[in-house]
Amino acid sequence: MTDLLEVKSLKKSFGAVEVLKDVSFSVPSGTVTVIIGPSGSGKTTVLRALNALDPADGGRIRIGDVAVDFDSTVSPAQLRAFRAQSGMVFQQHNLFPHKTVLQNVIEGPVIVQKRARDEAIAEAHRLLDEVGLDVKSDQYPFQLSGGQQQRVGIARALALRPKLMLFDEPTSALDPELVGEVLAVIKGLAAEGWTMVIVTHEIRFAEQVADEVLFIEGGVVVERGKPATVLRNPTEARTRQFLQRILA
Repeated sequence: MTDLLEVKSLKKSFGAVEVLKDVSFSVPSGTVTVIIGPSGSGKTTVLRALNALDPADGGRIRIGDVAVDFDSTVSPAQLRAFRAQSGMVFQQHNLFPHKTVLQNVIEGPVIVQKRARDEAIAEAHRLLDEVGLDVKSDQYPFQLSGGQQQRVGIARALALRPKLMLFDEPTSALDPELVGEVLAVIKGLAAEGWTMVIVTHEIRFAEQVADEVLFIEGGVVVERGKPATVLRNPTEARTRQFLQRILA
């Protein structure tokens, strides 16, 4: 199986704080990698580096046939081409409040990618139907529940036709009763063969959806492997300690 994503020696600092020290991993095409770890471990920073929202200070990332070497000077055009390879779903929904659901989904394809409006609208309806919200296409974000807004956010990311989907704790801002509907959509994407990297605190969900789990702490990958191993019988004492606390 070919690796769609390859990360080598990723480094990132904010001021004097070294958040990512040396992170390397790969994600085969059509698989799901889940990243877990305590707050401040660097999980979100990894995702933001993968989407170039926070470009890395060092290391190399390849998504498909587009690679960026952050040990060298990276041009704005290179960053744009790299960022176009992935779609990001954030903790907060980040929808445009003054635009309808449909307008939110077509914004990227029409404005950023310059695709034909009719084509973008047709695809948006298909994607909204996939997440169970096409009936809400003419409503505004304030008329939706948090779970519905997050599902629109997923459709919006998919509309950009990315090779890689990134999820940063997509259920952390939701009421507990709304979590299931978002996780169900992500499970559906996994079943369709989307390549995904997911940061989550939902350990049971990780166990169900992941092909591989990474435990990150202190800016390094402490342990990685199949979910049955990392989540049920981890090798590293620190992984065991973390899971005992989060599952207690």
